[in-house]
Amino acid sequence: MTIELAYRTLNVFTLDGDRLSGNPLCVFEDGRSLSDAQMQALARQLNLSETTFIVPASASGATARVRIFTPTFEMPFAGHPTLGTAHVVRDLLRCGDHVALEMTAGIVNVTAWGDVWTLRAAQAPRTKAARAELAAMLGLPTTAVAADLLWVDTGAEQLVIRLEGEADLRRARPDASLLARHAFSDVRREAMAYVWARNGDGGVTARFFFLAHGGVVEDPATGSACANLGGWMLATGAALPLSLDVRQGDAVGRPSRLALRVDAERVIFVGGDVIELGRGRLVL
Repeated sequence: MTIELAYRTLNVFTLDGDRLSGNPLCVFEDGRSLSDAQMQALARQLNLSETTFIVPASASGATARVRIFTPTFEMPFAGHPTLGTAHVVRDLLRCGDHVALEMTAGIVNVTAWGDVWTLRAAQAPRTKAARAELAAMLGLPTTAVAADLLWVDTGAEQLVIRLEGEADLRRARPDASLLARHAFSDVRREAMAYVWARNGDGGVTARFFFLAHGGVVEDPATGSACANLGGWMLATGAALPLSLDVRQGDAVGRPSRLALRVDAERVIFVGGDVIELGRGRLVL
């Protein structure tokens, strides 16, 4: 039987209205007719960092349920797919500017002001990691890496590494074998590292590295990691409330901007612009 699927392409965490900045996303409007294997195959076909599928909610209080797939596996939560899918759900269901998305990780509340979307992150315990080996993993001297290295999980566990300056950030060249050894999450069963430094504008510049097909890949904008940066700020005693502009993606030609806020009650929020590029139909 032929299945016809409506989808939308979007960019999330775009920079200053540039329609081709930010992190790309494909959202399938109705995934009810698809099996898990078909969802995975479609994500592999599209080969974006994530592809999402909207299905009816099963949890009380949720607006819709969202399935998030990378080309190789399903994710319980991810930042830019959450914001981009919320943008589509609002338009499809005419449900207003507050959307509660049911995910494997739980219900994530997302709020819009126009086309700027903000998610509220969860919080979880932090654990420390080693330093000198992680510097070698990034291809940097030990002096370039600050001492406060942490594993953080505010919805998706990641290694958060602060560097001493933007120049160190630009010089980072991760080694795939060392990334697999030192940045492997036992929770997520994959290797990844979020590397950041303060910039001259009073904000943060960041890069996010992960492994795919045996090589190091860099993500242009990572909302879950930005939330984990908020968790890092809480763990290291940053003064609250705080607000930071986070730049990411310049190194891969996809400049992106994320807004991080941690309020006085220690609640973490991540926001950014969402732009819809187009719509189409795919036939299986």
